[in-house]
Order: sequence, then structure tokens, then C-alpha cells
Amino acid sequence: MSWQLRRLPVCASTEIELDRWLERRQASGLSLQRLAVTARRQRFGHGQQGRPWLSPAGGIWLSAAIPWAGALPGTASLGLAVAVGLAQQLEALGLAVQLKWPNDLLVGDRKIAGLLPRMRLRGQRIRAAQVGVGLNGCNRVPPGALSVAEALGCRQGHPLARPERLLPRVLAGLEWAAAHAQQPCQVRAAAEARLWRPGAGWLHDGELWQVLGLHADGRLRLGRQGRELALQRYF
Repeated sequence: MSWQLRRLPVCASTEIELDRWLERRQASGLSLQRLAVTARRQRFGHGQQGRPWLSPAGGIWLSAAIPWAGALPGTASLGLAVAVGLAQQLEALGLAVQLKWPNDLLVGDRKIAGLLPRMRLRGQRIRAAQVGVGLNGCNRVPPGALSVAEALGCRQGHPLARPERLLPRVLAGLEWAAAHAQQPCQVRAAAEARLWRPGAGWLHDGELWQVLGLHADGRLRLGRQGRELALQRYF
């Protein structure tokens, strides 16, 4: 299937626009296809747990809905699959990408992209996968973040970092995720190979834990003094 794209100059949030689009399509009895809403900039973009996401012109601000094969449990983690698909596209530009659990992509120790995945369910069946993507292209970024342009060594902008060049890569990353929906072990292995493992350890409940890896369902495995626990992702 091809993509149906809606490109907006500005909006409050691409997530809101996509929700409205999906509701209208459902009310009209239309089947799910690959849908994506992009905006040149967002006024009220948000990330994990509703945190504000700076969304000026020059980046990719996108929300997409895609068919997702299978039922829960048994399918790949949506967040891990999208992270791997997008990481592969950025790696094709020569960037060394790491996955900071649960939903950030890093180059070095700086955030270059964030993901907001969620499933639309009917019982245990998956109706659709929905994911928000924020990717810094050639836009200004907050402290601690990084743009693709800067990662490619060009502070004033780089042709490969322009939104029109990055959008096909983001869509290709989403397509990779959907194509591997029923391969959770392959997705987990690919995500684990890129997993950010802080040398000082992972701070959890006031204690430092070592990152052991990932579960296929997206949980982060931590170990400390013979103990092990798994953190669940919440968005």
C-alpha cells in the first residue's frame, strides 16, 4: 500500500490531527491504510508522558497509523520496531545511532529523535499501530539535543537533513517496523544491538542498576547484585 499524507504548515499537534482523521474514516466505514500527518511546525507538540516537544520548522513532526499484523501477545514491540527501522535509516547517512530506552534515539549522548508509540486494540486483536515521530533535521534544538545537520558536521544546514529528504526515510522506517511485526525476536535483537548502556549504570528507585538487555515485549532488563527486574514502558 502507498501512503496517504496530509501536510500542514502548522497545527497544534499532529497526534490530534491524526486522531480526528482516523475517527472520520472509521465513521465512514473506510478500511485502515497507511496514513500520516506532517506539519512544518507544531504549536503544542508533546512526547513521553505529555512532556512538551519543541517543534520548529526544519524538523520532521509526524504522526502515522499503519496496519499491524497479529494479536497481543506475540507481536513485536511497536516502540522497538519503529526505533530500529528509523535507526537503520539514519545509519544509512553514516550516523552511529543508539536506542535510549524507552523511546529516544541518540547520536553520541545527544537526542536526535523521539518516538510516541501506541496500539489501537479491539480486545486482544490489534486494529492499528499509531506512532508519533519527532526528528531533528535542520531545526534549532534545545540543550542536550542534536540535529541531523549538526550530526553530519554542518551547523548551517545539510541537504540530507532537510525535511523533504528525511520524510521518505521516516516512512521507510515505519514500513520496516510493520513488515517485522510478527518477528519479535529479530526486532528485539536488532534493538538490543543498539541499546544505550550508561557506564555509570541506570538509576532506578535511588539505586544504580546495570542494563542487561531487552525483553521482546519492549521491557528493559536491569540487574543488580544478583537481582533482576524489568521496567515497563509508559507513554
